[in-house]
Amino acid sequence: MITFPNAKINLGLNIVDKRPDGYHNLETIFYPIPLEDVLEIKAAEDISSDFELYISGMEVESNADKNLVVKAYKLLKAKFDLPPIQIFLHKAIPSGAGLGGGSSDASFMLKLLNDYFELQLSTTKLEGLATTLGADCPFFVQNIPTFAQGIGEVFTPIDLSLKGYYLYLIKPEVFISTAMAFSNISPKHPKVSLKDILNLPIEQWRDLMINDFEEPIFKLLPELKQLKDWMYEQGAVYAAMSGSGSTIYGLFKEPHLLENNRKEGKYLLYL
Repeated sequence: MITFPNAKINLGLNIVDKRPDGYHNLETIFYPIPLEDVLEIKAAEDISSDFELYISGMEVESNADKNLVVKAYKLLKAKFDLPPIQIFLHKAIPSGAGLGGGSSDASFMLKLLNDYFELQLSTTKLEGLATTLGADCPFFVQNIPTFAQGIGEVFTPIDLSLKGYYLYLIKPEVFISTAMAFSNISPKHPKVSLKDILNLPIEQWRDLMINDFEEPIFKLLPELKQLKDWMYEQGAVYAAMSGSGSTIYGLFKEPHLLENNRKEGKYLLYL
């Protein structure tokens, strides 16, 4: 059985306060995009271990036990005594990009196992299991435009469509760790709610829909600020860094010259 885990972008990201447990409460909008990995599983009774993992495409963490698709399998195996399987994962979503590739793989793995072995887990149960794998993971269970709060696990579906826009992504060869992203953050409540901004024309998002990670990260990595500025120079109606980076994206009404810029680390998608 095969499935296609997709990426997401963040529309705005506000770090509103720090929790007693050391985590941060945030507000953001998750929006699914058609940049996809490929995930396939097969029953494999004749193998000597619980699973075999085969990865192709982009390079990822080499330790199989740390891969989120394996963690998802082990999570359900502990509950349902699943048989051994072979896992084939083809990576097309870049890692460390703020696009949620690993989180998507994990949640799609839970859904795939649920369907393949007819476990009859509800959407609510799948979301609860996904939360144990990572803060962004439960979003990919329903995989619809969502206003997220808490540490990114409290969801409110929203009526939002970017259909008809072109999305241009640039993933530069820099890696931003979560610890680095949060190290220079000063939590504060936004002046304007993301939900209110969504009611405005997209051309007005530029000065209102803010990613709080941008200011400190752009100081450390000014080349990312230059990429965002370039997006606007090319005619983007809105541009931002996705999540804690390092992908910079722009929304365009027309692709213009962007098709000539499709090289490694650059993606032009039609929403």
